Amino acid sequence: MATLRDIRRRISSVKSTQQITKAMKMVAAAKLRKAQGRLLSARPFAIRSNELIHHIVTKEEKATHPLFENRDVSSVTFLVITGDRGLCGAFNSNVLKRAKAEIDGLADVQKTLVAIGRKSFEFFRKRQYNVTESYAGIFDTLDFENAREISTLLQRKFLNSETDRVVAVYNSFKSAGSQEVMVEQLLPVVADSGEMSTGIRADYIYEPDAETLLNQIVPRNVDTQVWRLLLESSAAEQGARMIAMDSATDNAQEMIYNLTLYYNKVRQAAITKEISEIVGGAEALRG
Repeated sequence: MATLRDIRRRISSVKSTQQITKAMKMVAAAKLRKAQGRLLSARPFAIRSNELIHHIVTKEEKATHPLFENRDVSSVTFLVITGDRGLCGAFNSNVLKRAKAEIDGLADVQKTLVAIGRKSFEFFRKRQYNVTESYAGIFDTLDFENAREISTLLQRKFLNSETDRVVAVYNSFKSAGSQEVMVEQLLPVVADSGEMSTGIRADYIYEPDAETLLNQIVPRNVDTQVWRLLLESSAAEQGARMIAMDSATDNAQEMIYNLTLYYNKVRQAAITKEISEIVGGAEALRG
């Protein structure tokens, strides 16, 4: 049976942990508000950019771009986006599990990885996967230049025929308590009409010609999509961490309550034992 001192030390330790998890929850909530605001600002632009490309390609049959090129797939690059830290529930493990399944599911194809986040890099490096580039710590000071650097790397690989397809695996932000692992093709660019089309089919007058516009818009669209993925993952991570730390705080409170009950029982048993010993000693003296 644990001594009263041991139980008191354990209660004190759990209380200290509870203070840490509560503080981490508050920090994650503050970061979530900022990340969610940036994401909601970036999403409409990313969607409208896709819609514009779709409109140009649909209306102008001769409008093409090298980033549209569909070719026989002999090499695939996976862009795997995780966080740099843990303590966010299954946020990282869900992405890594899905990415590993996608990679292992491809046979007779050369596979390379671009790891975003320390957890992604460490996971695949430990398992001897071909991680060609890694970006750790970018979520601490995330800005558009980070996305542009990653996008430029991926576009160069595709245009130089180092890879035939680029696939992103990341957590999509749904709400503070809900994230969904997504697998999305970045290259070659798929000129779709966007996820949230308004239904309006406006006609455009292109100045200059459509091909010149595509040469400018398509690379920037890839930059924008990578930026959106980073923002999605950043917001999803903070939401997952906030929920995880809230749950940990509640669990710590329950543990403190149970330990306090146990402490009182042990203390009561110790007092009862002492009283019994005193009574027994007194009876012995009388006899």
